[in-house]
Amino acid sequence: MTDKPLSTKDFYYDLPDHLIAQTPSPDRDGSRLMLLDRNTGEVSHHIFRDIIDYLQPGDVLVLNESKVIPARIYGKKIAENSTVAVEFLLLKQLEEDIWEVLLHPGRRLKPGAAVSFGDGLLCADILETVEDGNRIVRFSYDRTQYRNLYEVLDIIGNMPLPPYITAKLEDKSRYQTVYAKHEGSAAAPTAGLHFTPELLDRIREKGVEIVPVMLHVGLGTFRPVKVDNVEDHVMHAEYFSVSEDAAEKVNRAKAEGRRIIAVGTTSVRTLESATDENGVLHAMSGDTRIFIYPGYRFRCVDCLITNFHLPESTLLMLISALTSREMVLNAYAEAIREEYRFFSFGDAMFITDHTEPFEGK
Repeated sequence: MTDKPLSTKDFYYDLPDHLIAQTPSPDRDGSRLMLLDRNTGEVSHHIFRDIIDYLQPGDVLVLNESKVIPARIYGKKIAENSTVAVEFLLLKQLEEDIWEVLLHPGRRLKPGAAVSFGDGLLCADILETVEDGNRIVRFSYDRTQYRNLYEVLDIIGNMPLPPYITAKLEDKSRYQTVYAKHEGSAAAPTAGLHFTPELLDRIREKGVEIVPVMLHVGLGTFRPVKVDNVEDHVMHAEYFSVSEDAAEKVNRAKAEGRRIIAVGTTSVRTLESATDENGVLHAMSGDTRIFIYPGYRFRCVDCLITNFHLPESTLLMLISALTSREMVLNAYAEAIREEYRFFSFGDAMFITDHTEPFEGK
């Protein structure tokens, strides 16, 4: 590990408010792209669709196929003469219609209370209180009309945008990757928002292998680190899954000396959670609390496509582990000078070991 304990303050930087992207780029692949050489710290500036020039045949691009659900819903407490407005944010599915939720106002919704959403389209019974004041709830709806809860949420739910985005999202699909398949995330794996179907087709045609994994992004991704000593921070749990096919493809590529390029920190956490000390990726699923910060030895991932992250966040710590804290903060200072757009709807960074274009587009 590092010689002296890392402080959360070591990952602070000052960001002007106007650089926090409030809306998506007009074109997914038209956002800006910074290349960061993980070995030298050198940076260069590009457009995201040009990333294909910096990928080579044989590379493995690992995508997180988790799909964001419209997890924020508004309703009313079911009680005589009640006018209490209620907000739920669905965090984690425990059983088919039983979920852990963050709710407001919590003090008015104790176990035994009931809530109605969408004029009775969806109801929820509060079962118990758990860690952080969250609740376990059971949802009910007309099963003759809707196959599952997700169909109801598509009607009454809102996308759970991060708290730093205050603008209204006009098109819900823009907070979703084009390859999202498996419902369950309370936030988007935002590095993947830059890809279009056409760009992915061109990448495949170049000979890059695309491998899907899955990690459901939880609300904890936005929670600040509240301890001073980084090592004292406890990560939130997130559900992930790696298939037999994905493991086989990644292991074959590693054995042949080909690069494993993760799209997003969630793909990194998935791969590193399922890779053993010998560098072998295993097919598995379950919860992970893996916390990656400088000093961590990567077992699987070689390069990373990511967005620009919040100061003092676990995501900033993770990318610093792949290169160095100093190189990342220097690159962020350059991005601020160049007025890159930051956070979920912002621009992208490719942390790579090869910053010259590869021939053969």
